[in-house]
Amino acid sequence: MNKPIDIPIKVIAADPASPAAAAGTCGAPTEMASAARQAGKSETLDRYAADYPKGPHDQPQSMCPAFGSLRVGLRMRRTATILSGSACCVYGLTFTSHFYGARRSVGYVPFNSETLVTGKLFEDIRDAVHAQADPQRLDAIVVINLCVPTASGVPLQLLPKEINGVRVIGIDVPGFGVPTHAEAKDVLSGAMLRYAREEIMAGPVPAPKNRVADRPTITLLGEMFPADPVGIGMMLAPMGLAVGPVVPVREWRELYTALDCAAVSAIHPFYTASIREFEAAGRPIVGSAPVGFEGTESWLQSIGRTAGIAQSSIDAAKNVILPAIRAAISKTPIKGRITLSGYEGSELLVARLLVESGADLRYVGTACPRTSWSDTDRQWLESNGVRVQYRASLEQDLDALHEFAPDLAIGTTPVVQAAKQASIPALYFTNLISARPLMGPAGAGSLAQVINAAIVNKSRFDQMHTFFESVGDGDNAGVWEETPKAHPEFREHTRRQLAKLQKARKSEEMG
Repeated sequence: MNKPIDIPIKVIAADPASPAAAAGTCGAPTEMASAARQAGKSETLDRYAADYPKGPHDQPQSMCPAFGSLRVGLRMRRTATILSGSACCVYGLTFTSHFYGARRSVGYVPFNSETLVTGKLFEDIRDAVHAQADPQRLDAIVVINLCVPTASGVPLQLLPKEINGVRVIGIDVPGFGVPTHAEAKDVLSGAMLRYAREEIMAGPVPAPKNRVADRPTITLLGEMFPADPVGIGMMLAPMGLAVGPVVPVREWRELYTALDCAAVSAIHPFYTASIREFEAAGRPIVGSAPVGFEGTESWLQSIGRTAGIAQSSIDAAKNVILPAIRAAISKTPIKGRITLSGYEGSELLVARLLVESGADLRYVGTACPRTSWSDTDRQWLESNGVRVQYRASLEQDLDALHEFAPDLAIGTTPVVQAAKQASIPALYFTNLISARPLMGPAGAGSLAQVINAAIVNKSRFDQMHTFFESVGDGDNAGVWEETPKAHPEFREHTRRQLAKLQKARKSEEMG
């Protein structure tokens, strides 16, 4: 067994003026949010409102945010996850998680109106946690309140912090409080970092298995393609630095290593709760990432300066990697007009790489919020004529598609669908762009290859559009012996019936 280690942490109070600690509230207009406040969840909702500000619209159009926290827990070894929420929500979340490769069960504590109102649901959750707390199998149990239990004030903070040596992490991840699933990853990661930081402050902790002890490390914040940390490690080596863990982590002890670093690189700049924990531990934060030639040069300079590395060593690192990146960009340039949108959080980084690769990028939209850690990327993109839209709505993404008429649209499923219907080649950001290397020479070459292959498919889309042009669209699509006749009176009747039914249900709820 590895010997326990002491990790030096200098406790620093968060600066009230910093983005990570900025206080503030935003009114929650929904009834569930109001109910949650009345049930004692005001502090949680206020913190989420400050960490993950919404607007200009109330909610980005993406999947249930709780999926982000669920995904983080399911990818960690020796970690169990229990959901508390409506059965339909739990079904959808577990289905999605297994679709994305989860290979373990998800715990579920069912409830009804009686157990919810009387407090029996909390007792059932506590019993489930006790039943699962086996230190031979688990390091931690994550319990996630979905919308209804959060609105009802189910107090997960009253669960034991530890049972038989198994840590218990209870979090609320309601759709009315956490805007996107990307930010929900931060909710759980931040909670785990806080727990681990408190363990470190209490004394020596178990040494991680793969801890780098001979060089200072850089923790990487934000999910990324598995090859990217390896490439970043090669960039850091000439400076005498090494790559630390990637947060969200894959194992509990990696949290200790993540906190035991020289600096944190906010690859995904919206991990506000996690950044707050690193700042509280006295760890400096560096924004952006090593993408493209200019992005890599700037990032290496910032990392080296923050970690106290001599300029000669920083220059040595640049001299090793920058020529290779420039050669990769020159070998496979991108030619064409592009619009880009997504909800993963790496949209600005991909945008930088596209521009440096020669693309005529007009618009980048991200469902994530603006933070100080993305300012470097935003300013660079805007200086190169790119419109940057934080908290982008589907309508804004579609407006950009129609305004700029690109040769290629990269976006979410509905954006890709709209583009293809307009005979514009399109790529789904999450599966085809986010799931490939972005950093270093490998990123430049890989991204250019898939982009150029998509752009040259324009003629195929034109052929398909011409072939199917006469079959109609919407409810008139198909080949008909007679043209279908519209019956607007039927639709109006159905609309009135639905409105009457909704009004009746509202009256029943009010009581």
